Amino acid sequence: MFMLFVVFMWAKSVAGEDGWFWQVTDFHYDPRYSTAGVPTAMCHASAAGRQAGSPGVWGDYLCDAPWALINSSVYAMRQIQPNPDFILWTGDDTPHVPNEELGQQIVLDIIGNLTSLLKEVFPAKRVYAALGNHDYHPKNQLPPNGSDIYDAVAGFWREWMDDDTANSVFKQGGYYAVSAAPHLRIVSVNTNLHYRNNLLTADMPDPGGHFAWLDRVLSDAQANSEKVFIVGHLPPGFFELKRSQYWMYPNFNERYNELIRKHSAVIAGQFFGHHHTDSFRLFYDDEGSAVSLMFLCPAVTPWKTTLPGISGFGANNPGVRLYKYDRQTLQIKDVVQYYTNLTEANLRGGPVWQEAYSLTGTFGLVDGGTDSLHRLAASFTGPDASQFRRYHQFNTLSYDPGETCDTDCWVDHVCSITAVGHDDYDVCVKDKVTGGAPGSKTIQIVVILACVLTVLII
Repeated sequence: MFMLFVVFMWAKSVAGEDGWFWQVTDFHYDPRYSTAGVPTAMCHASAAGRQAGSPGVWGDYLCDAPWALINSSVYAMRQIQPNPDFILWTGDDTPHVPNEELGQQIVLDIIGNLTSLLKEVFPAKRVYAALGNHDYHPKNQLPPNGSDIYDAVAGFWREWMDDDTANSVFKQGGYYAVSAAPHLRIVSVNTNLHYRNNLLTADMPDPGGHFAWLDRVLSDAQANSEKVFIVGHLPPGFFELKRSQYWMYPNFNERYNELIRKHSAVIAGQFFGHHHTDSFRLFYDDEGSAVSLMFLCPAVTPWKTTLPGISGFGANNPGVRLYKYDRQTLQIKDVVQYYTNLTEANLRGGPVWQEAYSLTGTFGLVDGGTDSLHRLAASFTGPDASQFRRYHQFNTLSYDPGETCDTDCWVDHVCSITAVGHDDYDVCVKDKVTGGAPGSKTIQIVVILACVLTVLII
């Protein structure tokens, strides 16, 4: 009955053509967050050796998120756009804490509480959720087969799945696919199976049959004239804040990229988290044409990463993201990013959730499609290029690290965007370090053609 109701409501709304959906990610709720007591005990992050000093009610850049911030973020979503077609929730719900400070029941309690919050605030909406590497105990060690945690989370999310098959598949491997409309399929992947920190899957050719399953689902979508939104947590490629920092085992990274290239015609968008930053990734075919796009949504948690080698950058202002899309073609028409300045929230007695930017309005793009983002990346011709400066400002949602993005920083950002494969990334970094902007052969061609066309027009 629930699925019939969803399809009926969708059919009624399709006539409006444009629709909206939310993405929210990386809550990292810290139940121990406190504004009083011994500084090293106010939150888990400071207890790990980084004293937060005097955490505010709404959060601290050295801590994971308190419930007040999380609650505010979800209610802000309802205030800004109370009637989205659906919500994407892309994982990582527990704090950055050693395993011995958590346990299976605490992990499940946190996921269950966040599930209840989303159901309370958006009771009539479906949420398409994906597991993060922190949504398990022990963290990162998501198994390639069934488990008690998979079973419990399947119960939490049961009403958001449309049939017993999706629920059963999730219990076996932590991934699933559901029909969101007659021509749209949401595919929630469990790329945590491919994480280089997952010791359970390191020597497996295809953990949990995940790649084989994804290949079948995307092939079926093409046969059924469907388009697909891929939803996940851990992205392929490289982290833009640290050179050569990657997440997936290289062989799994390449396999994922192969599937995206193979099925790019049916993939209308990819939506991931994990980085806590605001960025995107472009996938290219063998001829150098951009064929697919991945959006990386910034986090709700403001927590500053502890990865070595990252100095001033690494924290962020909390954010939630709204997408505008064409309900018929599933083309992403715009991305509107919202955020709250955490420092001001603590000083002024509460968060003010405001628009950070509109992808089309701020960057002058015609839409949020692959070609548009490819042209945006082509404009990132150096650390002082105006479009790159705008992008970099929003990468941490206007968090001020007290540093500027130099040439090395620019190289790391641009190569992570345009080179998702390991070999391509190495070539990109080498080209840019030795030859300067723009570096990537694909982007060089675009810039050269643009210059030629400009000359011809003049």
